[in-house]
Amino acid sequence: MQLVPDLDGRTAVVTGSAQRVGRELLLTLAAAGADVAVHYNTSTEAAEKTAADAREYGVDATTVSADITDPAAVDAMFESIEATLGTVDILVNNVGNFDARHWEDIEWDAWRDTVESTFYGTVLCSRRALDGMRAAGWGRIVNIGFADCDRRHAHPVNFPYFVGKTGVLMFTRMLANDTQDAGVTVNAISPFVVENTVSDVSSYPQGRPARFEDLAAPLLFFLGDGSDYISGQNIAVDGGRLPEV
Repeated sequence: MQLVPDLDGRTAVVTGSAQRVGRELLLTLAAAGADVAVHYNTSTEAAEKTAADAREYGVDATTVSADITDPAAVDAMFESIEATLGTVDILVNNVGNFDARHWEDIEWDAWRDTVESTFYGTVLCSRRALDGMRAAGWGRIVNIGFADCDRRHAHPVNFPYFVGKTGVLMFTRMLANDTQDAGVTVNAISPFVVENTVSDVSSYPQGRPARFEDLAAPLLFFLGDGSDYISGQNIAVDGGRLPEV
């Protein structure tokens, strides 16, 4: 089994890929040969830089701006990608805004933004991508969750984010079942804290956050032919963390 799948001829979109984790995951796919669409909402310059860096791997790259909580905007985004790069074969749902305040202090608009960007954005992009994947008889959807959400993690701080990510993991399992005969797999990767954190990491598992490469490894695994019977699964990239300890 190849550790890095050959994605030549595939088209991939990573939501929120102008910067940070999304950027690194998108460049991982470009390095494996996929043509890529850099999705962003407002980070225009960063998106153009990411697309330029992706082209260094000899692939085609484009940028698309969209509010992924808006169904019409999601449709327009996919239409733009399809016109430029072709049908989307690989979708990585990475966007998920968060609000690290006590739940009672979070204004309702901020609650909605967190849940809608995290959960509804994942649902809308997946729904839009599925028609093309089903028609092609091949597709890969990888959702970014959060460690412990499969254990109904709940904390008064940042609570709407945990709600959204728990919904993402439930959606992953449901959609895997619903696409089992379509040549499509749906899986999730759930990091605890990634290297772009500004927190004190001394008490974290292994004394460090996850590196971008730690997330790229299961992503590439899910995209390879050797994992085509694996769907509905969640890999926690958390260094062996036990939240109950």
